[in-house]
Amino acid sequence: MKLTINAISVEVPEGTTILAAAAQAGIKIPTLCHLEGVQSIGACRVCLVEVEGAKTLVASCVMPVMEGMKVYTNTKRVREARRMVVEMLLSEHDGNCQTCNRNNDCELQSVAFDLGITDITYQGVKGRNEVDASTPALVRDNGKCIKCRRCVTVCTQVQAVGALFPQFRGFKTVIGPAFNSDLADVSCVQCGQCAAVCPVGAIVENSHIERVWAAIEHPSKTVVVQTAPAVRAALGECFGNPPGTLVTGKMVAALRRMGFDVIFDTNFTADLTIIEEGMELLKRLTTAVRDKQPVALPQFTSCSPGWIKFAETYYPEFIPNLSTCKSPQQMFGAIAKTYWAKKAGKDPKNVYVVSIMPCVAKKFEAQRPEMDDSGFVDIDAVLTTRELGRMIRQAGIDFNALPDEDYDRILGTSTGAADIFANTGGVMEAALRTAYEVITGRNLPFEELHVTPLAGLEGIKKAAMTITGTLPEYSFLEGVVLKVAVVHALGNAKRIIEEIKNGEIYHFVEVMTCPGGCIGGGGQPRLTDNEKRKKRIEAIYKEDEGKKLRKSHDNPKIKQIYGEFLNMPLGKTSHHLLHTEYIKRERV
Repeated sequence: MKLTINAISVEVPEGTTILAAAAQAGIKIPTLCHLEGVQSIGACRVCLVEVEGAKTLVASCVMPVMEGMKVYTNTKRVREARRMVVEMLLSEHDGNCQTCNRNNDCELQSVAFDLGITDITYQGVKGRNEVDASTPALVRDNGKCIKCRRCVTVCTQVQAVGALFPQFRGFKTVIGPAFNSDLADVSCVQCGQCAAVCPVGAIVENSHIERVWAAIEHPSKTVVVQTAPAVRAALGECFGNPPGTLVTGKMVAALRRMGFDVIFDTNFTADLTIIEEGMELLKRLTTAVRDKQPVALPQFTSCSPGWIKFAETYYPEFIPNLSTCKSPQQMFGAIAKTYWAKKAGKDPKNVYVVSIMPCVAKKFEAQRPEMDDSGFVDIDAVLTTRELGRMIRQAGIDFNALPDEDYDRILGTSTGAADIFANTGGVMEAALRTAYEVITGRNLPFEELHVTPLAGLEGIKKAAMTITGTLPEYSFLEGVVLKVAVVHALGNAKRIIEEIKNGEIYHFVEVMTCPGGCIGGGGQPRLTDNEKRKKRIEAIYKEDEGKKLRKSHDNPKIKQIYGEFLNMPLGKTSHHLLHTEYIKRERV
């Protein structure tokens, strides 16, 4: 279709919206409800444009282009209409911008500034200011909600959870759980994708910033911090760096200057997870193939807490299929308060462990009652990438001017396999790098160790490989066709589970709660689109490829911890500290 936008000639495929065509021409049309690839409902009316011959202004996010169409995005009529719409939104928005969590990170604020709004013509009645802080991960404030329905779309269409709905009509419309319930009273998995797409401060993470500052300032606390792999590829965006800028060294330097006593890398326990989870898979395969005994296959990964809660709630019959491994975050806490505390001569009751995560569901995971096998709570506080960015600013640190510094030793040593945990397909690839070599004594037969069929942003990715040339002790696996699948976003997890229920066979399935994996987590800098996901994924692969050691079992510190403390994978000590059980939850 050929058309003109502001007298600029544009050619786009049939079915393209005016909004997408304008973006292709380098013309920005503001919007507050549109979600890339998911939602175009014209709810906010901020994207209005003028089309020659049309009786009224049209919503560009839902209007498809037509041959010869002439579009104008910046006429007086358009500007005045957009201003009126935004002023009306502001009139009922109980924003408290000066103290809002989203100040300077608010799409409504940004659009109002771009439209030159300096006064609100309409002094309307404010919406009901009801704050719901019932969950460990999220806080909702209905007074700030602008009814854009992004949260409803991502919760229903992307995550297949449906914890949020529009209720009532007109000015009385409320977005929230059914019957105006609290989030804790419905089947919310606390993934935080609602907070990631909310254009204002109506849904945000439950902040742990003040408790972390208090721990740092406590005279008897040794504050240990761990950083997840996805954070290093996104934190720079909080300080004006392009998406995908690796800031690992600057992040470590910032954490030291903030007052953390010891800085470690979650990647260490990601490597540990691969050893434990890989051996668990091998044990299940041995039971099924050699012993010909029934066993729960496929094995599902257990690193993503939103996925775990989803399975517990919607598919409890698959709980036996979940790996019993704790996530790397929780493994780290257990190891820090046992093995590391003893080596460092620290009383574990005074060791305070903080996680820096791309995920808000990690806040929920940290307070699960079963996560205390060391005799102490594994994790004391969880900060999102966004919260860390705010804390660095609070400390007055010039982040971009910092030198690159290294993690502290032992729990700061990792391989490239751990880095790729950040990406969809990364856990699977890391597991295959180790499992294939354990079984055959050889590297994976893929270039650069990357299992290319499992990479990229396709919602469901599948691969099959025939195991050949096995070592004598694994000869019973010779010729077995290992079938694996990788899914990201819970709507896709639902699809793969339904396939399995209908007879499709897989041996190992990786599930990541958030689109793109952890690099698209609910706690990452907003607003994450596919272009940003791709840039962050590229950065993580670059980090992996730049390391000398790229397979978890080659990590010398992993070998050391088994030699000094854990003894063997799936052994008594590792089973006690690194593994857990999951529970059936009532679906509400």
